[in-house]
Amino acid sequence: MKRFKLLVVFYLSTIVALFIYSFTQVDLSLTLSKVSVYQFIEKYLQNLGFFQRPLSTAIYVIILTLLTSFYFIFLYQILKKKINARSIWKIIIFTTVVLVFSYNAFSYDLFNYIFDAKIVTHYHLLPYFYSALNFPKDPMLSFMRWTHRTFPYGPSWLALTAPLSFIGMNYFLPTFFLFKFLMGASFIGSCYLIYKISQRLFPENALLNLAFFALNPLVLIETLVSAHNDIPMIFFFLLSIYLFLEKKKILSFVVNIFSIGIKFSTGVVFPLFLVLEFFDRTKRKINWEKFFIWSFLLSLLTVILATVRTTFQPWYLIFPLSLATFIPRKYYIFIPTIIATIFGLLIYAPYVYMTDYAKQYPQFINYIEIAGLLAILLFTLVYYLKLKISPKH
Repeated sequence: MKRFKLLVVFYLSTIVALFIYSFTQVDLSLTLSKVSVYQFIEKYLQNLGFFQRPLSTAIYVIILTLLTSFYFIFLYQILKKKINARSIWKIIIFTTVVLVFSYNAFSYDLFNYIFDAKIVTHYHLLPYFYSALNFPKDPMLSFMRWTHRTFPYGPSWLALTAPLSFIGMNYFLPTFFLFKFLMGASFIGSCYLIYKISQRLFPENALLNLAFFALNPLVLIETLVSAHNDIPMIFFFLLSIYLFLEKKKILSFVVNIFSIGIKFSTGVVFPLFLVLEFFDRTKRKINWEKFFIWSFLLSLLTVILATVRTTFQPWYLIFPLSLATFIPRKYYIFIPTIIATIFGLLIYAPYVYMTDYAKQYPQFINYIEIAGLLAILLFTLVYYLKLKISPKH
């Protein structure tokens, strides 16, 4: 018991370290607060992040290593039935509460979400036809990127974010945290739905499934720190599955469409929902394990298509991970997702060390991506061959 408590204390300390570290990446053109004490701390952390890059990278790698190590330890403890659900939920809630107040350290997308909604609530126009560059005097442009692009998401995302922008009344910091709270609520909601769905379909693995997603370092960074809108999309997708299990099929269909209307990625799995409906109507037994396997495979198409359209980004993996979490005991699911998680996190090391503006940056990223893909193929193949040649009992 004492060892477990010590383990939790070290893990939560690492989460706090990640929270503090996130502020080393605050854009030099952005001041989050005029409070003198905060400004002193912010300047110190910015100096670390932007002018002591080797040290900053070392700190990032240490935090990454610790989070990944704790992740494996927790999964092992769950498999050995040494952790109960209450303990895991306490860890998840603490992690969410801390990281929801972090800075979006590794992505500028959150600023684009805020500005897209601002076009509606402040400029009274539609972001489908206007970009941030159409408003050159807006102070947000000084710390934004991708200011030339128009709104790339569905109407559901605008329906979720425009009210937050309205409540924020065009004040940046309150609006910033309202958006972060949306991501935090979506994360907690997704974790809850993963647990409830698993209790219905895979009761013996419910806690493992929950931890596989909720404590995954890449999931934590991309959903709670960088705050990508994949997590609200995933929440509504999971809610549609839960509603289907509850026999609320019309509402399930509506929620599924709403999920697709956030970021479109969940649309690739929609045909499988039609298969579920057909099976249910014809009184056939639904093989939920196969449903999640095929859903996972289809979700990889979104990663491939997005990568071909632009370049690979680590947060593309969050949707596949939310499906893999229901079938983590399959080696051909577990091995690729774990390796992808590690290499997805490593991609940010060159970002921290040299910024994505550096000439060598794309080359370093390509090396990491190729190494990650080869590692997935190699380790999966090795394990497959091991199963083939091992004696059967």
